[in-house]
Amino acid sequence: MNTSALIDDDARWQAVLDRDAQADGQFIFAVVTTGIFCRPSCRARHALRQNVRFYPDTGAAAAAGFRPCKRCQPDKAHPQQQRLDKITRACRLLEQESPVTLDQLAQDVAMSPYHLHRLFKSVTGMTPKAWQQGWRAQRLRASLAQGEAVTEALLAAGFPDASSYYRQADATLGMTARQYRRGETAVRYTLDKCALGRCLVAESERGVCAVLLGDNDAALEAELVQQFPLAERAGADDAFAGRVAQVIRSLDDRRVPLSLPLDIRGTAFQQRVWQALRAIPVGSTASYAEVAAAMGQPNAVRAVARACAANTLAIIIPCHRVIRSDGALSGYRWGAERKALLLQREATTKES
Repeated sequence: MNTSALIDDDARWQAVLDRDAQADGQFIFAVVTTGIFCRPSCRARHALRQNVRFYPDTGAAAAAGFRPCKRCQPDKAHPQQQRLDKITRACRLLEQESPVTLDQLAQDVAMSPYHLHRLFKSVTGMTPKAWQQGWRAQRLRASLAQGEAVTEALLAAGFPDASSYYRQADATLGMTARQYRRGETAVRYTLDKCALGRCLVAESERGVCAVLLGDNDAALEAELVQQFPLAERAGADDAFAGRVAQVIRSLDDRRVPLSLPLDIRGTAFQQRVWQALRAIPVGSTASYAEVAAAMGQPNAVRAVARACAANTLAIIIPCHRVIRSDGALSGYRWGAERKALLLQREATTKES
């Protein structure tokens, strides 16, 4: 049901008869014979229509002398919101130096370990363990970028010892912590112009690791430093210049394939999202919900949006093809105007 149409009592009554959960939060209904007010989705037996009154919110119903239903608890947060709040709290508990077991986490948020694990993964797209590992990796990168010694940085990020880190070093940083701190990332970059403004292209020993769009070279360099603190601007190198030119040609015309190797760094979930984005055809779009569903995790819509925002390979990983369910463009790391231009350009390419 379109909740924006719930402007008259007939529409509201139909929502109550349908027990329409989408109408929850739009209004409250009260029953004069019982003195109770409920959510539209309440599973209690329906009252007679002549005994039902409608109110805009719980405050108005309470002021009229009605009390909240004990079954649907309209005076409390929506059950789904309560679950999301618990997952939010679980995420914050995982973002600390001391390791947290699933049993401890479940006890802190008042859920069984089984249901917490299942709900956490459906909402975030990651297991609690993977979430904590991702936070540790982020903390480690920040500490190393600030010049902290490797051992102190590992401990500050929550790794119990060096060996536990080195078992997952490649997935965390793409190299050892010592190499990262010393600047042995061998990431170099250059700036050029493309059809969408200024473009920064960076590559590591593995391949193209960043393609950033903008209008200001200094801002683009600052954005790159956040991901690769010790990256260096490339000098005159014909081979590198040729690869950059190939990237630019592919950005300007998506019909030109990019055959260069890519160095795609992210969590396991982010990489799954980015792979799903690359499956969206040129000239087509998909909603965040559709991407989540295609991955088999329909509840991970917010996590999909975060993965799109974390993408550092503009256009190559086409996060610009993801829009809101209502058709709105939503946000884009490099500006909504560029997103609209990209979609318009691809639609024209598809038609030609």
